[in-house]
Amino acid sequence: MQYKEICFSTMEVVKIAAAYVRDRHMNRKDLSIREKGRMDFVTEVDKKAEEILVSGLSELLPEAGFIAEEGTSSKQGKTYNWVIDPVDGTTNFIHGVFPFAISVGLTEDGEVVAGIVYEFGLDEFFYAWKDGGAWLNGTPIRVSDVSTVDRALVATGFPYTNFLLLEQFMQSMDYFMKHSHGLRRLGSAATDIAYVACGRYDGFYEYGLHPWDIAAGILLVKEAGGSVSDFAGHTNPLFDEHFVCSNLTIFNEFQSVIQKIMLAS
Repeated sequence: MQYKEICFSTMEVVKIAAAYVRDRHMNRKDLSIREKGRMDFVTEVDKKAEEILVSGLSELLPEAGFIAEEGTSSKQGKTYNWVIDPVDGTTNFIHGVFPFAISVGLTEDGEVVAGIVYEFGLDEFFYAWKDGGAWLNGTPIRVSDVSTVDRALVATGFPYTNFLLLEQFMQSMDYFMKHSHGLRRLGSAATDIAYVACGRYDGFYEYGLHPWDIAAGILLVKEAGGSVSDFAGHTNPLFDEHFVCSNLTIFNEFQSVIQKIMLAS
């Protein structure tokens, strides 16, 4: 497979879905909102955007299956599977605030080999393909060169359905508020991870995530020179609910702090 070509072809499909989402963002009258669970929302925009993505990506790679947030397709691919979040940051979208993003990753035998995050607020395409580097709107990107956590800007996401680790999470926020340059929460994990890849953030962590939240971002960070893991340090976190990423320099310190706090019994 030519990863670069599949990445650029995927971006064309994402552009079609993005045009639809942007139009509905600008024309919000009669926006239909449904609760999938407590504080877990879906709109007809999520569903329609996912349908556009599934249709276009099915033509691009007919043998591939899908892991899609809204369940538009349950097809499982033997080798290739698309991992799709049609609107990452749905709550932001509902309220008309940025960021929100489309996230699409392609896995080959479980490894992410192409990834795209399109963030609407700044009109930014983050993309990467295996061994091809990470890019933002045509310009190569790299993770930051911050060397210690106490000089890092850290991002996270608040739990909204899973509160099993809430006490530990509050302790982690207390730690980073006191021992870093600051703590940020935007409401879109895909955007947060892309911001680590381009050096705006130095590290990100969150629990309660799904594969579609992080698939594209995993490759972006790796190809930009960073590291990813789950809270315990396992380096293939696609199907784990716990996620950590940062630049390579602070990774061991950052991950060990999170492991010590978040996995404390």
